[in-house]
Formats: sequence, C-alpha cells, structure tokens
Amino acid sequence: MQKTFIAAALLAMASLAHAADWDAPQEPFALFGNSYYVGPHGVSAVLVTSPAGHILIDAGTPKSPAAIAASIRKLGFKVEDVKYILTSHEHYDHVGGAAALQEMTGATVVGSVKSAKVLASGKPAPADPQFASLSDMVPVAKTRAVRDGEVITLGPLAITAHATPGHTPGGLSWTWQSTENGRTANMVYADSLTAFGSDGFRYGGDRRWPEAKAQLEASIARVAALPCDVLVSAHPEFSGLWERRGKAAQLGTAAFIDKEACRKYAELGQLRLAKVLREEQQP
Repeated sequence: MQKTFIAAALLAMASLAHAADWDAPQEPFALFGNSYYVGPHGVSAVLVTSPAGHILIDAGTPKSPAAIAASIRKLGFKVEDVKYILTSHEHYDHVGGAAALQEMTGATVVGSVKSAKVLASGKPAPADPQFASLSDMVPVAKTRAVRDGEVITLGPLAITAHATPGHTPGGLSWTWQSTENGRTANMVYADSLTAFGSDGFRYGGDRRWPEAKAQLEASIARVAALPCDVLVSAHPEFSGLWERRGKAAQLGTAAFIDKEACRKYAELGQLRLAKVLREEQQP
C-alpha cells in the first residue's frame, strides 16, 4: 500500500506544474477539533478557529478565494473573522488568492522574510527554481514577515512557523495543536518538499540558488522530525489526505490521525530529490 501511494504521488509530482484541477470543487470538512479543510481539491487551505477570531493557512490560486470564503461560511464561520492568513510558499497556486482574501477579511498576510517580499511586490524571486514559469500576482497590501520558530498568536491560538525552504527560497511549514473530546493532536501544515525546477535549474548546483539542495534536504529532515498527528500538505494528495478523508465517514476525524504521516511525506520528498539529481547527471 505504501509503495503504491509513493509511486502515485511521485507521478503526480512529476506533472505538478501542469496541473489543471487545482480549483476543482471540494466540500469543506473537519480535520480535528477546531481545524478545518476549506481549500479546493488541488491546493490546500486550512482554517483554525477560535472565539477571538480565525487563522487561515494558504490562499490558493487567483481563482480560489470565492470558493474558500464559501467553504468558511458553509462551516458556520464568518469570513470577516479571519485575522491572519498564513502562507506556505510564494507560488501563485498557494498565495495567488492572498490579496483578494485579504480584501474580504482585512487580515494580515504572513510569510517568511523572503516570501513576504514576493507577496508585497507580486513579483517572483529570481532565485526561485521555477522563476521562468511563474506569473506575477496581485500585490498584497498588508504583510508581516516571520522568522523560523516565531509564533502567531490570536486569543487561544498559537501557530508556529518552521522554515522549510527548498521548493522555494521562502518556504514555511506551520504547527499547532487542536483538541477534540479531550484528545489533543499535533497538527502540521507542511510546505511542498518537491524538487522541481524550470529553465534548466539544477538542484545539484545552480548559480541562481547554490544552497537549494542542502536547504531542501534540511527541510525534509525537519518535517520528518516534527511532532505530527494530523498532516495536511500544501498539495493534499501528496500526504494521502483524500485516502484518509474516505475513511472519515466510518471513523470520524480520528481517520486523519497518522503519526507516521510526516515521516512518509518527507520520504516522498527525498525520493523525488534523488530522482531529480539522477536526471541532472544524465547527458
């Protein structure tokens, strides 16, 4: 089962840049406790709620905001109560909708020091492995840059930023805790760990970002080591979310708990990187 999942996920990774169904409709659903999936089918967005206001993680493509807002409302929450929009990495499929969602909510959009510059300017970073294939985005008016280990707090909510560069120079993963029926789960929103470049970018050594391989390897190891009960990856299929969602009808939110999920997700990233490095050595 695990080998089959990894093979399918690697195949999906290989065609990531050509995905056509990122904004396929998806019903929102509870993950665990006060955490909910509110994204479209192909790119994740997670809502973490509290009486003091809510935190949204990732904003989808430029086409995603209306659907994300509708999902939040369908769960019974007010879009206007979203106070922070946290981001994973600075690509249009995950933050292309950030400006529109900020306009709906008035929220502060949070990224890493490097990704916040992209959010504010709307211009991709030249060091990005996919720079040649990236489009400009609508600039975000109100941004906040966080450093590794910094905690975003809102009432009882506390969500920690973890620097996970490699897929992009400014990648972040996020961790927090959610409680349900007296059980507390370690929640992880993991950034993409996929080695993927365009215009001849080489993870084995490229002047545009010489540290890309080393930083991606460090990020893979970091995600593998996180306390991890419920994992959502930036692209949900790469962490087996839909397989677990299929079991939720019988098991409830307990179906999303998999203490090995982060380790398996990291293994997938390592396999992809090894494949890319082998391909770069071919004449």
